[in-house]
Amino acid sequence: MLQPLVAVSTDTKQFENYLWHSTPEQYLEAAISAAGVLPVLVPSFGGRLDLDSLLASVDGVMLTGSKSNVDPELYGGERSEQNGPYDPRRDATTLPLIRKAIEQGIPLLAICRGIQELNVALGGTLATEIQEREGMLDHRAPESPSQDERFAIRQPVSIKAGSCLADVLGPGEVMVNSVHRQAIDRLGSNLQVEAVASDGTVEAVSVRNARAFAMGVQWHPEYWAKSDQASGRIFKAFGEAVRAHAAARLAMKAAAE
Repeated sequence: MLQPLVAVSTDTKQFENYLWHSTPEQYLEAAISAAGVLPVLVPSFGGRLDLDSLLASVDGVMLTGSKSNVDPELYGGERSEQNGPYDPRRDATTLPLIRKAIEQGIPLLAICRGIQELNVALGGTLATEIQEREGMLDHRAPESPSQDERFAIRQPVSIKAGSCLADVLGPGEVMVNSVHRQAIDRLGSNLQVEAVASDGTVEAVSVRNARAFAMGVQWHPEYWAKSDQASGRIFKAFGEAVRAHAAARLAMKAAAE
């Protein structure tokens, strides 16, 4: 089978007098190398995009992490300079894309900002600047000029027995790289918790009764997908779901002909 296409979210950034629609290479590399799929960047043009046409042409959706945060106004919160930056054009694209992907049974992998978008898209809320809350761990990256140090695997999370993530990684504890300052607060509808940190922070979720793979993780498996077994397994499971969707779509097309 040819490499199936996977739609990948983009950030909008000002650079060299242009507005760029882009995503970090680590996500694309992991998609190609660990999941075995062909990533296709989706520009953040919100309602101007025909998402139904997009989803008819791809077999998976991957939501990337980002420095920006989901606009709090989308879940009943208030904007603040401390909580920014924001990327409203990305929000306007990813939230409806998530809903449509779930409705249509398109495999979905949501990473870092992506899990937060998934939660908000399904009616949940986010807790901001969680490191300032009493009893909470500091989940932010350590200050360092080295990306390898910033994204080092250093935090344990507990995977719930019987969960979708347990099917991929097994139940119990796994070490991950924690690089975030927001987290899920009120869980969105039809989401179930898959893993938590020692302070209770939700670290992974899945869509209950989803027609296909639909999972979000708060950490960054893309960064070590080639060298860390757990990270690689997440992308492998996503890739297998994408290929299964592609095969089913081809079979339906052949039957119709």
